Amino acid sequence: MRVIAGSAGGVRLAVPKRGVRPTMDRVKAAIFSSLGEAIIGARVLDLFAGSGALGIEALSRGAAFVEDDRQSAEAIEKNLAKTNLKGSVRHQDAFDFLRETSNAEKFQIIFADPPYERVRDESHTEKLLNNASLPKLLEPNGIFVLEKRPADTLAQTKLWRVIRQKTYGATEVLFLEPIRN
Repeated sequence: MRVIAGSAGGVRLAVPKRGVRPTMDRVKAAIFSSLGEAIIGARVLDLFAGSGALGIEALSRGAAFVEDDRQSAEAIEKNLAKTNLKGSVRHQDAFDFLRETSNAEKFQIIFADPPYERVRDESHTEKLLNNASLPKLLEPNGIFVLEKRPADTLAQTKLWRVIRQKTYGATEVLFLEPIRN
């Protein structure tokens, strides 16, 4: 289901009043074009889900949405109901989710569009790339799609290998795969 300009299949999606930086349509189009056939039938995790538009567009046989903001989590639930799609919404901080989740639940694709501001001298991007739980949530051949500010330098990580990197205006999209021992 395509999500364009805040509507999915002609249904206007709910958007929280604050705390959401929507992914531009051209960035979403590039992400899905890059994922190609991998998106079909994929189990998707959408961290920092916002209104859920990215995960809803990827949704096929189930998606999990993680969003800390209550209004955003409620908007995702409304959007799933409006579009008659199934998915679970977890009103929880993404890093708490990563810390508490079981490794039994695996995903083919994980999206993350974290806030750009820094937290305790570390960016969300750095925290994600150094989180040892995140690669364990991916199935073999799974892909982690991370959006970040182009100016933020990418520190070396022992957990991830960049397989594709593209800048679209104020957004840089990284396609990463875990480095498996």
